[in-house]
Amino acid sequence: MDTFLAIASKRDERAYAETPIADELARRILDAGRLSGSARNAQRWEFVVVEGEARERLAATVYAPENVRGAALTVAIVGGAAPFDVGRCAQNMMLAAWNEGVVSCPNGLRDPEAAAGICGGEVRAVLSFGYPARPRDPSVRSAEEWSRRANRRPLDELTRRV
Repeated sequence: MDTFLAIASKRDERAYAETPIADELARRILDAGRLSGSARNAQRWEFVVVEGEARERLAATVYAPENVRGAALTVAIVGGAAPFDVGRCAQNMMLAAWNEGVVSCPNGLRDPEAAAGICGGEVRAVLSFGYPARPRDPSVRSAEEWSRRANRRPLDELTRRV
């Protein structure tokens, strides 16, 4: 998929099909996070794949537990990475997933202490991944059309020169 098309067509999805994500694809998604840049290349993170009963407990720590409960893959970014670096890492994973037809959603933490106890360290982000419950095809529109349809402020309102 064209990178700009991936960016323009990606939407956070919270409803997943029951289709599992193959181990090789999960590894590729995680590797996209590993390849993210970080301040001074410190890479102050680890990726915790949360499964089974631990996933159910982690779901109780986020604002929208159903996002985690229904996911085929749940990843917690854990460690001391700066917020900017965590965002870069998370976006890399989510875009790599979308390139393969896997949708995703970041999840905010309601109970960071409980999440840390489950994941073995400070949880900076929880990402849920899965195939979409309703199939989505980014190629049905151009990147420019996806961009026009996005519920975002116009670029001219966000851009200025000094």
